Amino acid sequence: MEAVIIYESLFGNTHAVAEAIAEGVRHADQHARVRLVRAGEAEAADSAAVDLLIVGGPTHVLRMSSERTRQSGLAGEEKKAESHGQHLDLEPGAEGPGLREWFASLAKVGAGHRAAAFDTRLGSHLAGGAAHGIARKLRHHGYELVAPPQGFVVEGTEGPLTKGERARAQAWGASLVPAPAHTQV
Repeated sequence: MEAVIIYESLFGNTHAVAEAIAEGVRHADQHARVRLVRAGEAEAADSAAVDLLIVGGPTHVLRMSSERTRQSGLAGEEKKAESHGQHLDLEPGAEGPGLREWFASLAKVGAGHRAAAFDTRLGSHLAGGAAHGIARKLRHHGYELVAPPQGFVVEGTEGPLTKGERARAQAWGASLVPAPAHTQV
């Protein structure tokens, strides 16, 4: 099985979840080839001809991030860090294109293309989530969702992941792998 995980991450939390999901996929299928690709570096070939496409990103203003929410959020966090005499550690590519831009360039696919969507979010029900919007975009592009959209909780804007979320992401990744076909004798 070949899987690709396209992710957007600003502070490393969504990247950590993507890595845990990849570990889960590999655990469920030791022969699986899993690649992680930042949304800003993803190309059409990254999502073409794979058995499973997994897409995830952070939640901004109740939904999937946009260029505006990324810039605004980063500026606010940078200001907060400076006021405390700290340096803001950003994920490589955090200031570049995100999932919305990637979806804008994604071609529609035919039947039989499998996908899953996830996000990182704060623990409050009022915080919203990006996963449903990601799932909607995947369906719009012709992908069949193999699982309900999933949210993974972070303790704050910069993280870290809430205790147990990494293990939950691994288990979710494993659950995305189809059971092997059984042959009848």
